[in-house]
Amino acid sequence: MDAMSAGTIRQWGFRPGFLEPGARNSITDVPGVKVGNWTLRDEKHNTGVTMIVPREDVYEHKCTAAAWVLNGYGKSAGIVQIQELGQLETPIALTNTLNVGLVSDALVEYTAQQCRRHGYELRSVNPVVGECNDAGLNTITERVAGYEQVMKALNGASEEFESGCAGAGAGMTCHDLKGGIGSASRRIRTDDGDFTLGVLALCNHGELRELSICGRHVGPAIEERLRNLPKKAPKEGDEGSCILVLACDLPLSSRQLGRVVKRCGVGLARCGSFWGHGSGDIVIGFTTAHDIRREEERTVLVQKIWNEDRLNDAFAAAAECSEEAVLNALSAAETTIGPDGRIRYALREFRELLSHGDADSDSFPEPQGR
Repeated sequence: MDAMSAGTIRQWGFRPGFLEPGARNSITDVPGVKVGNWTLRDEKHNTGVTMIVPREDVYEHKCTAAAWVLNGYGKSAGIVQIQELGQLETPIALTNTLNVGLVSDALVEYTAQQCRRHGYELRSVNPVVGECNDAGLNTITERVAGYEQVMKALNGASEEFESGCAGAGAGMTCHDLKGGIGSASRRIRTDDGDFTLGVLALCNHGELRELSICGRHVGPAIEERLRNLPKKAPKEGDEGSCILVLACDLPLSSRQLGRVVKRCGVGLARCGSFWGHGSGDIVIGFTTAHDIRREEERTVLVQKIWNEDRLNDAFAAAAECSEEAVLNALSAAETTIGPDGRIRYALREFRELLSHGDADSDSFPEPQGR
């Protein structure tokens, strides 16, 4: 199943933002970027791993990168070095909170094997892992994701990938509904050519009463309907985390990319999140425009850099992609039962409420773009 076939917010009639999406409306519209999932869903588990692969050999050919922490209630790995050096040298892994160590170790082993194939031994690497807590729908202490599962996700990485309850998103909650993986992209057209920016979101955050879709405050109506449903999982509040991965092919410096990734917070806010106390909301961004070679011998390097006064389209694209990625995670997700028998209902169960704002009123207009 690809990112489109699972059900997207656009297929429901909503059009977030103004900029034009890429062909897949996915992070993989950025040339060279691939995504792979490993998913486990059974009576005890709803969990997995999602891998974002920037390019074929990112350790040998590093990407310019940046990271921004909206709220630091998180256990992610590798963020400090990205902020210091502005470089990414491994695929980005997403998983649950207690699996960060095992998945980080798997990325080290993967990189070590890649280095041996090139005839040298690895001495240091900065594995990057983002996490959200899926304990509400998963027996998290069993820590089922390690090297084998990471490799399955890496080996299955492609331009088409499943969203919703897939990979790291299998056990996630978003605005008290079933959350998961979502993605979106935007094209940025200039006199110097066309560029692409995309976002993948692992959504495990937000309160239902705050949920808005393209400016329509739908949360209260869904919350009222949810009260009468059986075995519903308890309210989470705005906690649990959201990890956003931004990819682009714009020739941005690390500092400029840092400015762009901050705008992903706008997308979360448009959907109704205020980055609550217990939510680890982190953005990791990279651009494939530069090739930072591992054993570069030149002292002075020349790179193309975006005109600082022309960043507004990139800011808007980051905001729009983040908003739509969250909404696509919600629209693609399926109602899920946790190990304790409690149910996390999916947004699709309440789709009829989205056309009117609540069950008894037609005061909202038909869904259109902002």
